[in-house]
Amino acid sequence: MKFIVDDKIPYIKGALEAFGEVIYLPGAKTTAEVVRDADAIVTRTRTKCNADLLAGSAVKFIATATIGFDHIDTTYCAEAGIKWTNAPGCNSKSVEQYVASTLFVLAEKHNFELKGKTIGVVGVGQVGSKVARFCEIIGMKVLLNDPPRERAEGPEKFVSLNQIQEQADFISLHVPLNMEGEDATFHLADESFFNHLPKKPFVINSCRGEVLDSQAAKVALRENKINGLVLDCWENEPDIDLELLAACDIATPHIAGYSKDGKANGTSMSIQAISRFFGLGADNWSCPNIELPEQTKIKLNGFNCTEEQIIATAVLATYDIRRDDAAFRARVQDFEKLRGDYPVRREFPVFTIHAEQIPAPTLEKLEAIGFQIEQK
Repeated sequence: MKFIVDDKIPYIKGALEAFGEVIYLPGAKTTAEVVRDADAIVTRTRTKCNADLLAGSAVKFIATATIGFDHIDTTYCAEAGIKWTNAPGCNSKSVEQYVASTLFVLAEKHNFELKGKTIGVVGVGQVGSKVARFCEIIGMKVLLNDPPRERAEGPEKFVSLNQIQEQADFISLHVPLNMEGEDATFHLADESFFNHLPKKPFVINSCRGEVLDSQAAKVALRENKINGLVLDCWENEPDIDLELLAACDIATPHIAGYSKDGKANGTSMSIQAISRFFGLGADNWSCPNIELPEQTKIKLNGFNCTEEQIIATAVLATYDIRRDDAAFRARVQDFEKLRGDYPVRREFPVFTIHAEQIPAPTLEKLEAIGFQIEQK
Protein backbone atom coordinates (compact mmCIF):
# COMPACT_ATOMS: atom_id res chain seq x y z
CA MET A 1 0.00 0.00 0.00
CA LYS A 2 1.02 3.62 -0.49
CA PHE A 3 0.12 6.55 1.76
CA ILE A 4 0.65 10.25 1.02
CA VAL A 5 0.87 12.19 4.29
CA ASP A 6 1.05 15.93 4.94
CA ASP A 7 4.39 16.44 6.66
CA LYS A 8 2.94 18.99 9.10
CA ILE A 9 0.66 16.44 10.77
CA PRO A 10 2.23 15.80 14.18
CA TYR A 11 3.00 12.44 15.78
CA ILE A 12 2.14 10.51 12.62
CA LYS A 13 5.60 9.34 11.58
CA GLY A 14 5.90 5.63 12.24
CA ALA A 15 2.16 5.03 12.42
CA LEU A 16 1.72 3.65 8.88
CA GLU A 17 5.17 2.41 7.90
CA ALA A 18 4.35 -1.17 8.92
CA PHE A 19 1.58 -1.26 6.32
CA GLY A 20 3.28 0.09 3.22
CA GLU A 21 5.18 2.96 1.63
CA VAL A 22 4.67 6.34 3.28
CA ILE A 23 5.51 9.60 1.48
CA TYR A 24 5.62 12.77 3.62
CA LEU A 25 5.13 16.02 1.70
CA PRO A 26 4.09 19.62 2.30
CA GLY A 27 0.43 20.10 1.48
CA ALA A 28 1.27 22.34 -1.46
CA LYS A 29 3.37 19.58 -3.02
CA THR A 30 0.62 16.97 -2.82
CA THR A 31 -0.11 16.95 -6.55
CA ALA A 32 -2.07 14.75 -8.95
CA GLU A 33 1.17 13.13 -10.08
CA VAL A 34 2.16 12.31 -6.50
CA VAL A 35 -1.18 10.72 -5.54
CA ARG A 36 -1.77 8.85 -8.80
CA ASP A 37 -0.75 5.44 -7.40
CA ALA A 38 -1.57 6.11 -3.74
CA ASP A 39 -4.16 4.15 -1.79
CA ALA A 40 -4.82 6.84 0.81
CA ILE A 41 -4.11 10.48 1.62
CA VAL A 42 -3.75 11.92 5.10
CA THR A 43 -4.09 15.66 4.83
CA ARG A 44 -4.93 19.03 6.36
CA THR A 45 -7.01 21.96 5.16
CA ARG A 46 -4.40 23.37 2.80
CA THR A 47 -4.72 20.50 0.27
CA LYS A 48 -7.74 20.73 -2.02
CA CYS A 49 -8.99 17.18 -2.50
CA ASN A 50 -10.97 17.58 -5.70
CA ALA A 51 -11.07 16.26 -9.27
CA ASP A 52 -7.91 18.16 -10.18
CA LEU A 53 -6.01 16.17 -7.56
CA LEU A 54 -7.82 12.84 -7.60
CA ALA A 55 -9.09 12.14 -11.13
CA GLY A 56 -7.52 8.96 -12.49
CA SER A 57 -5.79 8.15 -9.21
CA ALA A 58 -5.90 4.94 -7.20
CA VAL A 59 -6.93 6.80 -4.05
CA LYS A 60 -9.62 4.96 -2.12
CA PHE A 61 -9.60 6.87 1.17
CA ILE A 62 -8.89 10.39 2.41
CA ALA A 63 -8.42 11.24 6.08
CA THR A 64 -8.16 14.88 7.08
CA ALA A 65 -6.78 15.43 10.58
CA THR A 66 -9.05 18.44 11.02
CA ILE A 67 -12.59 19.23 12.07
CA GLY A 68 -13.29 21.12 8.85
CA PHE A 69 -13.65 19.33 5.53
CA ASP A 70 -14.59 22.10 3.10
CA HIS A 71 -11.27 21.40 1.34
CA ILE A 72 -12.66 18.00 0.30
CA ASP A 73 -14.97 17.93 -2.72
CA THR A 74 -17.38 15.50 -1.14
CA THR A 75 -19.61 15.37 -4.23
CA TYR A 76 -16.72 14.35 -6.46
CA CYS A 77 -15.51 11.79 -3.92
CA ALA A 78 -18.98 10.20 -3.78
CA GLU A 79 -19.10 9.98 -7.57
CA ALA A 80 -15.57 8.55 -7.73
CA GLY A 81 -16.15 6.02 -4.96
CA ILE A 82 -13.56 7.63 -2.67
CA LYS A 83 -14.39 7.43 1.02
CA TRP A 84 -13.28 10.20 3.33
CA THR A 85 -13.26 11.09 7.00
CA ASN A 86 -12.58 14.15 9.12
CA ALA A 87 -11.84 14.42 12.83
CA PRO A 88 -14.94 15.98 14.40
CA GLY A 89 -14.33 17.47 17.80
CA CYS A 90 -10.62 16.70 17.80
CA ASN A 91 -9.60 20.22 18.80
CA SER A 92 -12.81 21.38 20.46
CA LYS A 93 -11.18 21.74 23.90
CA SER A 94 -8.38 23.73 22.30
CA VAL A 95 -10.82 26.23 20.78
CA GLU A 96 -12.64 26.41 24.12
CA GLN A 97 -9.31 27.37 25.71
CA TYR A 98 -8.70 29.95 22.95
CA VAL A 99 -12.08 31.61 23.51
CA ALA A 100 -11.68 31.47 27.29
CA SER A 101 -8.32 33.26 27.07
CA THR A 102 -9.83 35.77 24.64
CA LEU A 103 -12.71 36.61 26.97
CA PHE A 104 -10.47 37.19 29.99
CA VAL A 105 -8.01 39.29 28.00
CA LEU A 106 -10.84 41.44 26.60
CA ALA A 107 -12.28 41.84 30.11
CA GLU A 108 -8.91 43.00 31.43
CA LYS A 109 -8.22 45.28 28.48
CA HIS A 110 -11.61 46.99 28.61
CA ASN A 111 -12.05 46.82 32.40
CA PHE A 112 -15.28 44.87 32.82
CA GLU A 113 -16.44 41.64 34.43
CA LEU A 114 -17.63 38.72 32.35
CA LYS A 115 -20.13 37.50 34.94
CA GLY A 116 -23.60 38.59 33.90
CA LYS A 117 -22.55 39.44 30.34
CA THR A 118 -24.38 37.76 27.47
CA ILE A 119 -22.59 35.70 24.83
CA GLY A 120 -24.22 34.41 21.68
CA VAL A 121 -22.72 31.14 20.47
CA VAL A 122 -23.47 30.68 16.78
CA GLY A 123 -23.00 27.04 15.86
CA VAL A 124 -23.40 24.61 18.74
CA GLY A 125 -21.51 21.55 17.60
CA GLN A 126 -18.67 19.99 19.54
CA VAL A 127 -16.74 23.27 19.70
CA GLY A 128 -19.64 25.63 20.32
CA SER A 129 -21.05 23.34 23.00
CA LYS A 130 -17.80 23.45 24.97
CA VAL A 131 -17.52 27.22 24.62
CA ALA A 132 -21.10 27.59 25.83
CA ARG A 133 -20.49 25.33 28.83
CA PHE A 134 -17.36 27.26 29.84
CA CYS A 135 -19.23 30.55 29.64
CA GLU A 136 -22.05 29.16 31.79
CA ILE A 137 -19.53 27.98 34.41
CA ILE A 138 -18.07 31.48 34.77
CA GLY A 139 -21.51 33.06 35.12
CA MET A 140 -22.24 34.42 31.68
CA LYS A 141 -25.69 34.27 30.10
CA VAL A 142 -25.47 32.05 27.03
CA LEU A 143 -27.66 32.22 23.93
CA LEU A 144 -27.41 29.35 21.46
CA ASN A 145 -28.08 29.55 17.74
CA ASP A 146 -27.92 26.44 15.57
CA PRO A 147 -30.70 26.06 12.97
CA PRO A 148 -29.89 22.43 12.04
CA ARG A 149 -29.93 21.36 15.69
CA GLU A 150 -33.06 23.40 16.34
CA ARG A 151 -34.88 21.63 13.51
CA ALA A 152 -33.75 18.24 14.81
CA GLU A 153 -34.22 18.82 18.55
CA GLY A 154 -36.89 21.49 18.82
CA PRO A 155 -36.67 25.20 19.66
CA GLU A 156 -36.45 25.03 23.46
CA LYS A 157 -32.67 25.48 23.79
CA PHE A 158 -32.12 27.76 20.82
CA VAL A 159 -32.72 31.34 19.76
CA SER A 160 -32.69 33.12 16.43
CA LEU A 161 -29.63 34.90 15.12
CA ASN A 162 -31.67 38.12 15.34
CA GLN A 163 -32.10 37.60 19.10
CA ILE A 164 -28.36 37.15 19.52
CA GLN A 165 -27.75 40.28 17.48
CA GLU A 166 -30.12 42.22 19.73
CA GLN A 167 -28.97 40.92 23.13
CA ALA A 168 -25.35 39.73 23.02
CA ASP A 169 -22.33 41.50 24.47
CA PHE A 170 -20.14 38.91 22.69
CA ILE A 171 -20.83 36.84 19.59
CA SER A 172 -18.63 33.80 19.00
CA LEU A 173 -18.84 32.04 15.63
CA HIS A 174 -18.42 28.25 15.48
CA VAL A 175 -20.15 27.21 12.26
CA PRO A 176 -18.88 25.11 9.35
CA LEU A 177 -18.41 26.87 6.02
CA ASN A 178 -21.47 26.15 3.87
CA MET A 179 -21.45 28.04 0.59
CA GLU A 180 -25.14 27.55 -0.23
CA GLY A 181 -28.41 26.04 0.88
CA GLU A 182 -30.71 26.54 3.84
CA ASP A 183 -27.80 26.68 6.27
CA ALA A 184 -25.38 28.72 4.18
CA THR A 185 -22.74 30.38 6.35
CA PHE A 186 -20.61 32.15 3.71
CA HIS A 187 -20.47 35.80 4.84
CA LEU A 188 -22.88 35.07 7.67
CA ALA A 189 -21.38 38.14 9.35
CA ASP A 190 -22.01 40.55 6.51
CA GLU A 191 -23.02 44.21 6.22
CA SER A 192 -26.60 43.47 7.31
CA PHE A 193 -25.34 41.47 10.29
CA PHE A 194 -23.12 44.32 11.52
CA ASN A 195 -25.86 46.90 10.95
CA HIS A 196 -28.17 45.18 13.46
CA LEU A 197 -26.05 45.07 16.63
CA PRO A 198 -27.53 47.63 19.04
CA LYS A 199 -25.29 46.51 21.98
CA LYS A 200 -22.09 46.85 19.94
CA PRO A 201 -20.74 43.41 20.88
CA PHE A 202 -17.28 41.96 20.56
CA VAL A 203 -17.27 39.52 17.64
CA ILE A 204 -15.01 36.44 17.73
CA ASN A 205 -14.42 34.28 14.65
CA SER A 206 -12.45 31.07 15.20
CA CYS A 207 -14.17 28.82 12.67
CA ARG A 208 -13.67 29.72 8.99
CA GLY A 209 -12.46 33.00 7.50
CA GLU A 210 -15.15 33.19 4.85
CA VAL A 211 -17.89 33.16 7.48
CA LEU A 212 -17.07 36.83 8.10
CA ASP A 213 -17.10 39.50 5.37
CA SER A 214 -13.79 41.31 5.81
CA GLN A 215 -14.90 44.53 4.15
CA ALA A 216 -18.09 44.69 6.21
CA ALA A 217 -16.10 44.06 9.40
CA LYS A 218 -13.74 46.93 8.64
CA VAL A 219 -16.68 49.28 8.09
CA ALA A 220 -18.31 48.08 11.32
CA LEU A 221 -15.14 48.81 13.28
CA ARG A 222 -14.63 52.15 11.61
CA GLU A 223 -18.24 53.21 12.27
CA ASN A 224 -18.20 51.92 15.87
CA LYS A 225 -20.91 49.31 15.27
CA ILE A 226 -18.99 46.74 17.32
CA ASN A 227 -16.76 47.18 20.35
CA GLY A 228 -14.04 44.97 18.99
CA LEU A 229 -13.09 42.07 16.76
CA VAL A 230 -11.10 38.91 17.42
CA LEU A 231 -10.03 36.92 14.37
CA ASP A 232 -8.21 33.63 14.21
CA CYS A 233 -9.27 32.74 10.67
CA TRP A 234 -9.25 34.99 7.64
CA GLU A 235 -10.50 35.30 4.12
CA ASN A 236 -7.81 34.50 1.53
CA GLU A 237 -5.37 32.91 3.99
CA PRO A 238 -2.43 33.31 4.08
CA ASP A 239 -2.75 36.55 2.07
CA ILE A 240 -4.83 38.29 4.69
CA ASP A 241 -6.22 41.81 4.89
CA LEU A 242 -3.55 43.79 6.78
CA GLU A 243 -5.89 46.72 7.38
CA LEU A 244 -8.34 44.38 9.07
CA LEU A 245 -5.58 42.81 11.16
CA ALA A 246 -4.48 46.23 12.40
CA ALA A 247 -8.04 47.00 13.49
CA CYS A 248 -8.54 43.78 15.48
CA ASP A 249 -8.39 43.64 19.27
CA ILE A 250 -6.80 40.20 18.97
CA ALA A 251 -5.44 38.58 15.81
CA THR A 252 -3.95 35.11 15.43
CA PRO A 253 -2.88 32.95 12.44
CA HIS A 254 -5.59 30.24 12.49
CA ILE A 255 -4.23 28.46 15.57
CA ALA A 256 -7.26 28.34 17.88
CA GLY A 257 -7.35 24.57 17.60
CA TYR A 258 -3.58 24.10 17.71
CA SER A 259 -3.10 22.67 21.16
CA LYS A 260 -0.92 19.57 21.16
CA ASP A 261 -3.90 17.67 22.52
CA GLY A 262 -6.11 18.73 19.61
CA LYS A 263 -3.44 17.87 17.05
CA ALA A 264 -2.84 14.48 18.65
CA ASN A 265 -6.57 13.76 18.65
CA GLY A 266 -6.82 14.59 14.94
CA THR A 267 -3.88 12.36 14.08
CA SER A 268 -5.16 9.46 16.19
CA MET A 269 -8.64 9.70 14.67
CA SER A 270 -7.16 9.70 11.15
CA ILE A 271 -4.97 6.62 11.73
CA GLN A 272 -7.82 4.77 13.39
CA ALA A 273 -10.13 5.55 10.46
CA ILE A 274 -7.55 4.33 7.92
CA SER A 275 -7.06 1.19 9.95
CA ARG A 276 -10.79 0.44 10.02
CA PHE A 277 -11.18 1.10 6.29
CA PHE A 278 -8.25 -1.08 5.18
CA GLY A 279 -8.43 -3.59 8.05
CA LEU A 280 -4.94 -2.84 9.33
CA GLY A 281 -5.50 -3.81 12.96
CA ALA A 282 -4.54 -0.41 14.39
CA ASP A 283 -8.04 0.68 15.36
CA ASN A 284 -6.92 1.83 18.83
CA TRP A 285 -3.71 3.59 17.79
CA SER A 286 -2.94 6.77 19.72
CA CYS A 287 -0.17 9.35 19.55
CA PRO A 288 2.86 8.66 21.71
CA ASN A 289 5.04 11.12 23.62
CA ILE A 290 2.97 14.31 23.48
CA GLU A 291 5.15 17.19 24.70
CA LEU A 292 4.44 18.93 27.99
CA PRO A 293 4.91 22.64 28.66
CA GLU A 294 7.74 23.67 30.96
CA GLN A 295 5.34 24.10 33.85
CA THR A 296 2.15 22.13 34.53
CA LYS A 297 1.71 23.28 38.13
CA ILE A 298 -0.27 26.45 38.78
CA LYS A 299 -0.01 28.02 42.24
CA LEU A 300 -3.15 30.00 43.06
CA ASN A 301 -3.78 31.99 46.22
CA GLY A 302 -7.29 33.35 46.35
CA PHE A 303 -6.68 35.88 49.13
CA ASN A 304 -8.44 39.15 48.35
CA CYS A 305 -9.36 37.94 44.84
CA THR A 306 -12.73 37.62 43.17
CA GLU A 307 -13.77 34.29 41.72
CA GLU A 308 -13.42 35.68 38.22
CA GLN A 309 -9.86 36.85 38.93
CA ILE A 310 -8.94 33.39 40.23
CA ILE A 311 -10.34 31.60 37.18
CA ALA A 312 -8.78 34.14 34.82
CA THR A 313 -5.37 33.60 36.41
CA ALA A 314 -5.70 29.84 35.99
CA VAL A 315 -6.84 30.04 32.37
CA LEU A 316 -4.17 32.53 31.33
CA ALA A 317 -1.49 30.44 33.03
CA THR A 318 -2.31 27.65 30.57
CA TYR A 319 -2.61 29.92 27.53
CA ASP A 320 -2.25 33.68 27.19
CA ILE A 321 -3.52 34.60 23.74
CA ARG A 322 -1.59 37.88 23.82
CA ARG A 323 1.61 36.00 23.03
CA ASP A 324 0.16 34.61 19.80
CA ASP A 325 -1.25 38.03 18.92
CA ALA A 326 2.13 39.72 19.39
CA ALA A 327 4.01 37.06 17.44
CA PHE A 328 1.54 37.30 14.56
CA ARG A 329 1.67 41.10 14.31
CA ALA A 330 5.47 40.99 14.35
CA ARG A 331 5.67 38.34 11.62
CA VAL A 332 2.45 38.54 9.65
CA GLN A 333 4.32 37.58 6.49
CA ASP A 334 5.11 34.23 8.15
CA PHE A 335 1.47 33.13 8.47
CA GLU A 336 2.12 29.53 7.48
CA LYS A 337 5.41 29.27 9.36
CA LEU A 338 3.78 30.49 12.57
CA ARG A 339 1.23 27.71 12.19
CA GLY A 340 3.75 25.05 11.22
CA ASP A 341 6.14 25.90 14.05
CA TYR A 342 3.49 26.57 16.68
CA PRO A 343 4.85 26.21 20.24
CA VAL A 344 3.67 23.69 22.79
CA ARG A 345 0.19 24.45 24.13
CA ARG A 346 -1.67 21.95 26.30
CA GLU A 347 -5.27 21.97 27.42
CA PHE A 348 -6.72 22.49 30.93
CA PRO A 349 -6.69 18.83 32.11
CA VAL A 350 -2.88 18.70 31.84
CA PHE A 351 -2.55 21.36 34.55
CA THR A 352 -2.75 20.91 38.32
CA ILE A 353 -3.75 23.82 40.51
CA HIS A 354 -2.13 24.10 43.95
CA ALA A 355 -4.87 26.01 45.73
CA GLU A 356 -4.66 28.17 48.82
CA GLN A 357 -7.51 30.19 50.29
CA ILE A 358 -9.83 29.43 47.39
CA PRO A 359 -13.49 28.85 48.27
CA ALA A 360 -14.93 25.41 47.57
CA PRO A 361 -17.46 26.68 44.96
CA THR A 362 -14.62 28.26 42.98
CA LEU A 363 -12.58 25.05 43.15
CA GLU A 364 -15.61 23.16 41.86
CA LYS A 365 -15.79 25.51 38.88
CA LEU A 366 -12.08 25.10 38.15
CA GLU A 367 -12.53 21.34 38.30
CA ALA A 368 -15.55 21.55 36.00
CA ILE A 369 -13.43 23.51 33.51
CA GLY A 370 -10.99 20.59 33.51
CA PHE A 371 -8.20 21.47 35.92
CA GLN A 372 -6.73 19.00 38.39
CA ILE A 373 -6.93 20.35 41.95
CA GLU A 374 -4.54 19.96 44.88
CA GLN A 375 -5.32 21.79 48.11
CA LYS A 376 -2.70 22.64 50.71
